Amino acid sequence: MDKFNILLVDDVSENIYSLKMMIEDSFDVNIFSALSAQEGMEILMKENIDLILTDVQMPEIDGFEFVEYLKNIEKTKNIPVIFITGIYDKDEYKTKGYNLGAIEYITKPIHDILLNSKLKVYIDIFEKRKLDVELIASKDKVLIHQSKMATMGEMIGVIAHQLKQPLNILSLYCNDVKDSFFSNEINNKFIDDFSKNTKEQINFLSETIDDFRDFFNPNKQKVVFEIKSAIEKSLKFMGNQFEMNRVKINIEYKDEKVYGIETELEQVILNILNNSMDAFKERERENKEINIKVLSKQSYTILIMEDNAGGVKEESLEKIFDPYYTTKSTGTGTGLYMVKLVIKNSLQGDLKINNSEKGLRYIIALPQKEEN
Repeated sequence: MDKFNILLVDDVSENIYSLKMMIEDSFDVNIFSALSAQEGMEILMKENIDLILTDVQMPEIDGFEFVEYLKNIEKTKNIPVIFITGIYDKDEYKTKGYNLGAIEYITKPIHDILLNSKLKVYIDIFEKRKLDVELIASKDKVLIHQSKMATMGEMIGVIAHQLKQPLNILSLYCNDVKDSFFSNEINNKFIDDFSKNTKEQINFLSETIDDFRDFFNPNKQKVVFEIKSAIEKSLKFMGNQFEMNRVKINIEYKDEKVYGIETELEQVILNILNNSMDAFKERERENKEINIKVLSKQSYTILIMEDNAGGVKEESLEKIFDPYYTTKSTGTGTGLYMVKLVIKNSLQGDLKINNSEKGLRYIIALPQKEEN
């Protein structure tokens, strides 16, 4: 588990040394030190600091000005601050410190028991929060695994159906060879056609098996890939279902790039497509359509997926990404939650969902390159 990070800011190195000794005698934490507010800011921009202990009286920029500056920066505005001073101990200065957002005000000389009791409160909160985050992350991993296994179960049925067609064709080719042999119809053209057609079916079988294997391969590195490839592979997996349920797919492509793991985006697309298919099955309608559009905005590729299956109630829209929440008569409620986790945590993108005129609209923003 990550250690608690404390930043000590004081223009007197002896004061920093004394504070550091007091803290390290009682706590297993990381301590960063700065001899000025400017140096403290440099550390804060590079490191993830959990607590700041700063002297008030410092040259150039004093502790009050330092903290006031921190409150205007997104990364540092919520870091708790403890002021330490031997001069500014009057109520008016304490009030000023608290108004700036300080959580404590300690006067010199510092008593180690008092300091440690105050630090213990925040270190305990930090450790509990870290445990909570790790527990949530562990649960999310389980949910993603469950969702992937459920997708695998569905995909096995799809793959089995896709494999049957070329196998049936190959069986017919074999019968045709036998009939042609007895009819003395085998010539060079027949051999060439037979070879060409059988290779096409074998290649289709091989590609289908490779796609299935790649989809569930967990050992993937993030790379830049074409979003068109991920969309087409996902549509290929779902092709038979679209055909059987008479769902029309409208696509407006742009050759845009995405940085991430392609199979994870494929799983996201498949989950959204399956969600639309389930909605179509529960609300039988004519002219079923799914529209897929790709745009580019600044350094992001925007994927918009929209169906005309009727959408959901507004109150359900607010909960649709909650784990185990579902608006369907069947289902676990983990599919769209998994979609959100993968997009935000793995692909480093963003996801919005709203009701369009005729159904649900998913808007996914994905980085086109690795972000520094």
